[in-house]
Amino acid sequence: MALKVLVLGGSGLVGRHLIERLQRLRADVTVPTRRYAAARELWPLPCVNLVVTDVTQPGVLARLVPGHDAVVNLVARLHGSAAQFEQLHVGLPRELAAACAASGVRRVLHVSALGAAADAPSRYQRSKAAGEGVLQQAAAMHGLDVTLLRPSLIFGADDRLLKLFARLQRNLPLMPMGRADARFQPVWVGDVASALARCLQDATTIGQTYELCGPEVITLRELVQAAGQWAGVRGGRGRPVLGLPAPLARLQALAMECLPGTPLLSRDNLDSMKVDNVASGQLPGLRELGITPAPLSALGPMILGADGAVSRLDVWRRSAGR
Repeated sequence: MALKVLVLGGSGLVGRHLIERLQRLRADVTVPTRRYAAARELWPLPCVNLVVTDVTQPGVLARLVPGHDAVVNLVARLHGSAAQFEQLHVGLPRELAAACAASGVRRVLHVSALGAAADAPSRYQRSKAAGEGVLQQAAAMHGLDVTLLRPSLIFGADDRLLKLFARLQRNLPLMPMGRADARFQPVWVGDVASALARCLQDATTIGQTYELCGPEVITLRELVQAAGQWAGVRGGRGRPVLGLPAPLARLQALAMECLPGTPLLSRDNLDSMKVDNVASGQLPGLRELGITPAPLSALGPMILGADGAVSRLDVWRRSAGR
């Protein structure tokens, strides 16, 4: 009998990769989406049921959850006010826990964030910790089978961050960055999706918290420079990164918050980078799930190589074949 999985946030970066893996498992997947067009990449998939609705509205999860074997919660936002973080990162898990308890659906996988802690420096991290607490409390009170996953910075061919760093370097002589020495342990989106799929199949992951990190630790400065190099900016050298002192960094972030659209950086992001976004070593990770993490240094050139060294190799190959 096919596994029936409700994926909240299924049209996003991680969700699309997870659903591709669930299709291989022949699972029946339900994906709520506020706009049908936003999930266009999922339209052709035969075992995906798209439901146009807003899961943050009262009563919606109570209608969606029944009939499923498991729920995966990928819903999150990186930028926002304290109220917006509270609604998505705490209120939604609370509604989900109540819906699961009422319907008898026990299995819940929840993607949180590396650095989530009640005393963390940013609202984002604190709200993520509060959401974890809601689900852990529900597990204790209602017998929910909860697994928490905390990824570091997620990258992939269809993520926007690396490509944005590369695009900016084509137009700017240098890259002024706050917290340029903040450290990350970037994890490939395919590994995150594989971890979720493994957890759905393995009951021993119930009650566990996993730190999902790649094999390489890299500073923000190194990440930005690498994006420029991989994209072929300035002959593959990239642009220099200018680390800003804290007052200028906050001023820069404030200015970005005032621009239309999703900001590249916010003051809350800066606060998040006060602590390194790397594995603590105290919790299991990808290797404990049987996954060998893919390095950014191997995949980055392929992701950004359309204008960089990878594409130049293609030109040489074509020339050699004439």
